[in-house]
Amino acid sequence: MAKLTYAQAIRKVIQEEMRRDETVFVMGEDVEKLGGVFGTTRDLYKEFGTDRIRNTPISESAIVGAALGAACAGMRPVAELMYWDFAFVAADQIFNQMAKTRYVFGGNAKIPMVLRSQQGTGRGNAATHSQSLESIFMHIPGLKVACPSTPAEAAGLLRTAIRDDNPVCFFEHKALYITKGEVPDDPEFTIPFGKADVKREGTDVTIVANLLYVSRALEAADELAKDGISAEVIDPRTLVPFDYDTIADSVKKTGRLVVVHEAHQNNGWGAQVVSQVGQMVFPYLDAAPVHIGAKACPLPFNPGLEAAVIPSVKEIVDACKAACYR
Repeated sequence: MAKLTYAQAIRKVIQEEMRRDETVFVMGEDVEKLGGVFGTTRDLYKEFGTDRIRNTPISESAIVGAALGAACAGMRPVAELMYWDFAFVAADQIFNQMAKTRYVFGGNAKIPMVLRSQQGTGRGNAATHSQSLESIFMHIPGLKVACPSTPAEAAGLLRTAIRDDNPVCFFEHKALYITKGEVPDDPEFTIPFGKADVKREGTDVTIVANLLYVSRALEAADELAKDGISAEVIDPRTLVPFDYDTIADSVKKTGRLVVVHEAHQNNGWGAQVVSQVGQMVFPYLDAAPVHIGAKACPLPFNPGLEAAVIPSVKEIVDACKAACYR
């Protein structure tokens, strides 16, 4: 095991996969000498050269389109966007080309590409650089969606994504890059898609969260424990494919479900979980499932206002208590 930051874990996997497979390469804005988002490609050009660590123009559509073409031709591109907010500039390439090419060719075309970027609040980046957008990509058939919440998950899920023959959207949270954790020092370490992780076992209420909100759900569980409420915390890790069975099994035990994410509440992925799991476990429910997300407001620049828009630990605690004390 090695103690790495989230950013270091991502860099390590990219480096190891490029050593293992010469078809893997990185492309994006400032990925060469400036090292990409939070240093996740820092100095890799010194080992692999600028053919495999390729700077691109400031054109998200060109980045995604060129990566898609390379994937169709047998390469395994890891394409980096500066922020997920900018993915909408490449919406046609992502939603109509990247997601559908394998289907259009009847499964005969492999699309082994990863599109990765940062998102989320915590740095005062304001309305067009702070959104949590994974719910939108979950809606599009043909895209896999991964959301690692720890350095180990960043490593294991990214390696799985790079080796997958389908397009993967890899969502990283900017507030997690400096967090540290144990990462298996194994160049074959992978985490399967579609398998949730129970971060904390409990008996009274099930909390489901992703990315930064896994740690906040665990904080809420600590607070609830002070009042004698045992919360089970589950991280789905991938939204597509999604492990509904693990969550359903938990809710059968606890009788209560609270889903929380930083994405906006309206049509957020939590609504899908509440709907699907609610149907699966309806006879076991002791309270109506609860879905918590960001308020319907663009993300503010001001830290106090930003905090007021996104869910707080107190909101998670209050929702769990309301479910338990009905």
